[in-house]
Amino acid sequence: MARSKPPSLRFERSLIRGGYASLAGSDEVGRGALCGPVTVGMVLITAETRTAPQGVRDSKLLTPEARRRLVPRIQRWASSYGVGHASPAEIDRYGLMVALRLAGHRALSQLPVEPAAVLLDGNHDYLSPPAQTSLLEPPSILDVIPPVVTMIKADLRCAAVAAASILAKTARDAIMVDLAAQYPGYGWADNKGYSAPEHIAALAELGPTPHHRVSWSLPGVQTVSTRGQETMEECR
Repeated sequence: MARSKPPSLRFERSLIRGGYASLAGSDEVGRGALCGPVTVGMVLITAETRTAPQGVRDSKLLTPEARRRLVPRIQRWASSYGVGHASPAEIDRYGLMVALRLAGHRALSQLPVEPAAVLLDGNHDYLSPPAQTSLLEPPSILDVIPPVVTMIKADLRCAAVAAASILAKTARDAIMVDLAAQYPGYGWADNKGYSAPEHIAALAELGPTPHHRVSWSLPGVQTVSTRGQETMEECR
């Protein structure tokens, strides 16, 4: 684990003191993968929520074993929590931003109490539907979306967001490990669907599976579309 200042609930508590009765910290994982779902975690806190469990960090700073050990502690600590996924087929059909919205709404729908606001990592509010939506987009899962607050590097600074990143990462990793048993040639148990050398080599030799994002410009594979190519980014 990296030696960094641990995240705290300082910012979350400032929002709660500002008038929000509850707050859902949220983070996503799988945005830059070549296959598998995109996943969003939600962790609900209130004014009564105590300090986060020791060891909570942005999931990228933790070993897989450290993340797994923290999951039950986060689940006991949070007022409630949820994890939502959007499939590769949904990413191909609707694009990554809409898929993130679907995953986020699915995570929100698992919370027994609607949060007064959502704190998102990053600078883009993908949870709120745009003012104008395409007729090709799926209907919204939720009728009402809470107000959204965005913060760059919130997963490093805000404990609720870091905790959500751990829940999302462990849930998605478990899916990819299960899929690796069905498709052993791609190395998903280790690379979790990102563009590692063994994954790229397998794509060139074996081609894509039903779990690949075929609308993307997959290495070694002739693509039918370039949708989503601009969203490829460093492994999260």
